[in-house]
Order: sequence, then C-alpha cells, then structure tokens
Amino acid sequence: MTSFFTYRFGMPYGWAWFLATLMDILLIALPVMLAVAMLIYADRKIWASMALRRGPNVVGPFGLLQSFADGLKVFLQETIIPSAANKTLFIIAPIITFTVALIVWAVVPFDARAALSDINVGLLYVLAASSIGVYGVILAGWSSNSKYPFFSAIRAAAQMVSYEVAIGFVLISIVLWSGSFNLTNIVEAQKSVMGTPVNGFFLNPLLFPMAVVFFISSLAETQRAPFDLAEAESELVAGYQTEYSSMSFALYWLGEYANVILMCALNATLFWGGYLPPFDWAPLYVVPGIIWLFIKILLFFFVFSWVKATVPRYRYDQLMRLGWKIFLPLSLFWVFLVSGVLMVTRVGTECAPENRVYTKQYLYDDGRPRYPTDGVCQAAPVNQLEKRS
Repeated sequence: MTSFFTYRFGMPYGWAWFLATLMDILLIALPVMLAVAMLIYADRKIWASMALRRGPNVVGPFGLLQSFADGLKVFLQETIIPSAANKTLFIIAPIITFTVALIVWAVVPFDARAALSDINVGLLYVLAASSIGVYGVILAGWSSNSKYPFFSAIRAAAQMVSYEVAIGFVLISIVLWSGSFNLTNIVEAQKSVMGTPVNGFFLNPLLFPMAVVFFISSLAETQRAPFDLAEAESELVAGYQTEYSSMSFALYWLGEYANVILMCALNATLFWGGYLPPFDWAPLYVVPGIIWLFIKILLFFFVFSWVKATVPRYRYDQLMRLGWKIFLPLSLFWVFLVSGVLMVTRVGTECAPENRVYTKQYLYDDGRPRYPTDGVCQAAPVNQLEKRS
C-alpha cells in the first residue's frame, strides 16, 4: 500500500508509509470495535438461551441494536469523578486498558503474511503488550481512593500475574515445537500435524494438554467466569469499576470484550490452525484464511459464554491454587518434556552435528558451520550450504 501511494500519487515515502499504516490500523480497529458490539449482543443471547430466557429482543430487529443503544446511553451520561480521587490517573486508567486491548492485534495474522506487523518476535510482543493491561486495573483501583475498587485491583493484579506465568511456559512449548516466535510461522507449522490431514497443534498429544491450560488461563486472564473474582458483586460491589460512569466505564466494558476476542484469536492461532482450514485439503484453501480464523474465534467465544453461563465462581484461594500449584508446575514440566522429545527426535545422539543432513546449513563469514537443531545422520551435500553472516 505504501508503494501504491508513492507511485500512483507521487507522495514522499514518509507520508505514504504513514497514510498506509493508518489505513491498516483502521482496517483492523474499526471491525474489532464493531465485533465487540455484536459479540456483547451474542453473549447476552447465549446466556439467555441457557437460562431459558429471550435476551435482547426489542431494540432493532431481533434486538441487534441493543449494544448500540447501551453505548449511546453511557455516552450521554455525565462523567462523575470522586472528589478524593486522583483525577489524572482516574481518567488515564480506562484508556490504558482499552488501548492495550487493541495494540496486540498488530501481530495477529489474518492470512499468510497478512498482519499489520509480521515481526519475528510476535509472540513476545503479545506477551509483553498483554501484561501492560494490569496497569489499567491497578490505577483504576488506587486512583479511585475507595476501598472496594482498591481491594479489587489487588485481586486482579495477583490473578493476572499468576496466570501469565503459566501462559508464558505454555508459549515456550509452542516456540520449541514450531521453532519460531513469528505467529505466521507458528500457524504454518500446524499444517498436517503428526502426518495426518488435520491442521492444528491440538492433535499433537504433547501439545493438547497445553491447549487446555492456555484456554483456562485465557478465562482467568480476561477475568471471565468462573474467575471473575475482581468483579465479585457479592463482595466488592462492581470491583475496580465501582466509581466509574459514562464513557470511562464503557472503555472498560469495551476493553474487556476486546480482550476476550483477542484471547479467542490467540487460542485459534496457537493451537487450532489459525487462518488454516481444519483439514489440509486443497479445495478448502479456496476460502480466505480470515474466514476460517473468524469461524474459530466465534467457536471459542461461544465456549467462553457457555462457561460463564454454567460454571459457578471460584473462591479466591481456589483461583490461586489452580494457578500456582497446578498450572505452573504442569506447564514448567511440559517445557522439559517437549524439549526432551525434540532433542531425541530432531537432533538425535547417534552422530556428530557435522555429519547430519539439514534443510540448510549456514556458514559464518569466517567459514565456521552453524547448525540448526534438526537433521538426520548422513553426509551433507555441498549444494545445501549457504553463506550467512
């Protein structure tokens, strides 16, 4: 798109790049915002159906405009800031939460190499950016100068830190198996798993337990039921959002659902083939990858809503025990297990590295060989060598 503006309209490269990047950002952010509105409606419909109720059905056909009516209502309300609050941080906190929920989408691949920023450390970017979200919650609880929001902020911080540790080890297992931090490469590594026509790491018996851990940790990371202890109305009124009103409250509302959609996308991308069709069959690739990704996101969102409608809330000690005493040791052990299996199956111990055949061998400028971590024991053909500094 940058080259289009440069050569078609003669724009300087800097302005062409800026305009192209801005359009790409809007191309992602605006549909995500629209999806948030419609998924809030879908969430309420799913809960209502499971409780044998009707859900939204008055505003617009089938109640489709209910989310927009709610958004208009909070937009027209007065913004009330407590007199004892730290006004600057009180206003900044929801902006942080909402912004962090959007910036992670920059590295999510919607199709082969179709990402706003297809960086090599995409998975690290996801982990780092999502970790910033806790600041919005902590600042909201502290700046309100109210006890219930402060208690909720402490809970939320402990909860998010606890489950991010387990998520980090789960991601290490994925990186070890796929050999890359790039999300597109991780998706491509899920083609024809275990020699079957199925696309997705979930079929791998070594990675399926991590898919379950990641999904449950996603519920805790987004503070969805049964892990919504930060907003436990029976104990903390409305949690860290208690003192918020109008658009400040709406930003938390939107940020929560944007995070839920993001976690659904990450579950689909890391374990269920992302933009790949469910089977490695040529006719299925006619359907654009973004359609397959969207279908998988909707399926995961249905499971998120299903869990919220049916599973009772945990006690806080149960929440901490699950994160620190079960998920952390399990995910840490799985890192050793996956790396051990890869050492045996991809590296082997029956011959020296210089006697193995690799997809490619790289040479440093001084002629020293640099070997990747796979290969079989045969003499390496000379034509597979490639000089690389």
